[in-house]
Amino acid sequence: MLKTLKELHEKARGHSKRRLVLAAAHDANAMGAVISACENGLVDAILVGDKSRIDRIAEEHSYDTGNLTIINETDNAKAAVTAVNMVRNKEADILMKGNLGTAILLKAVLNKEFGLRTGEQISHLALFELSSYHKLIGLTDAAMNIAPELNEKISITRNAINYFRKLGVERPKVAVLSAVETVNPSMKSSMEASAMAKMGDRGQIRNCIIDGPLAFDNAISKKSADLKGIISPVAGDADILVADDIEAANGLYKALIYFAGAACAAVILGAAAPIVLTSRADSDETKLNSIALAAAID
Repeated sequence: MLKTLKELHEKARGHSKRRLVLAAAHDANAMGAVISACENGLVDAILVGDKSRIDRIAEEHSYDTGNLTIINETDNAKAAVTAVNMVRNKEADILMKGNLGTAILLKAVLNKEFGLRTGEQISHLALFELSSYHKLIGLTDAAMNIAPELNEKISITRNAINYFRKLGVERPKVAVLSAVETVNPSMKSSMEASAMAKMGDRGQIRNCIIDGPLAFDNAISKKSADLKGIISPVAGDADILVADDIEAANGLYKALIYFAGAACAAVILGAAAPIVLTSRADSDETKLNSIALAAAID
């Protein structure tokens, strides 16, 4: 059981160092995060981008790029293709977004000829450390899938389960969220949560303990679940929260950070390797934690 994000950093340092490739690396924020990760012993890095701009950024911010491999590519789309091919060819283990649009990067990732498709839905997994919860807790999907249908939600959930297993959580407890803890035919989220729970019982969603529908309070508070008479091995002990859509997940994601003061890490899953997409709004700590999350898997 992972209790702190610091454990992710320790886990990343505990095995052979992962190689991260930064696509369109001529970006001060992304470069800073990568160099910090290298200095902290989390990854080795390859920068693919406009070398003249990379050198200028390094000089302006006093970044030491002496131990980094730099591949000159001034075209962002070509930089994305180069980075994806490096991952595909096992020359890198982690893909990270630099100074280019997410759509450009994902176009290369999803390319049928040379991309990193696995057959699963591309999805976002966030991991939170909260003083009010007894272990790290995951949330999916707050960034990629707007209104997933049931089959898409199952794929998103499978991505999160598989990643938790790679982090060492053998049978993660999955709470499929709704506004209620009972099945209501008028509430799609409760119907789909119920279906997914039954699929878990029948072995159609494997390697986890999954239950739903569960309201958020029941998923993370045993006291709340007991007061409502909910008997569930997931209630009050969830490892992964599965939200119904991006609006519910994104609102919860930001509430945990801004109201609850959670520390966070996040990766994009569903491709052949983890993808790190950091935002300028992310703290330096979140960027470093996200790289650690990508580098910590066995």
